[in-house]
Amino acid sequence: MSIRKVRKIGDPVLRETSSNIEKVDKPVLDLVSDMLDTLEDEGGVGLAAPQIGVTKRVILVRYEDKIETYINPEIEIIENKRIEGDEGCLSIYSIQGFQVKRYPKIKIRTTNIKGNTEEFIAEDLLARVIQHEVDHLNGILFIDHLGVASRRELLEKINEIKSDQKNYI
Repeated sequence: MSIRKVRKIGDPVLRETSSNIEKVDKPVLDLVSDMLDTLEDEGGVGLAAPQIGVTKRVILVRYEDKIETYINPEIEIIENKRIEGDEGCLSIYSIQGFQVKRYPKIKIRTTNIKGNTEEFIAEDLLARVIQHEVDHLNGILFIDHLGVASRRELLEKINEIKSDQKNYI
């Protein structure tokens, strides 16, 4: 359908809680299509609807050369110990190199694009990406998981990028 602009940190829509999808219908499928086009254009590993300005509970996740759609995803923690791993985010200027603690094994309950309920176990990178994208649905960004020093460092990098962008306008 169309590539949408990815909202960046500071945009209020990224801090809103998304609402459930009641029915998988044409508007939802159109949203998924726009999200797919946007994810392909941006080259990320995941995208949540709020990142393109839509506060609906839809995420896309790229894993093992496939992109899956999860509607109204719910996470159940299976393994309680969290593990640090590198994260980046299209909404945070694709800055990477910051360590975020996530659960390495989770159970997902979701609806697919055909409207069917699915349940599966996700581990390691897939679990990390799903948790990151579900955070977006709850108005949470990965910066919220960082300690004070890392958060300050990330904010400095964001401000540098914003300053550089102003110089090119």
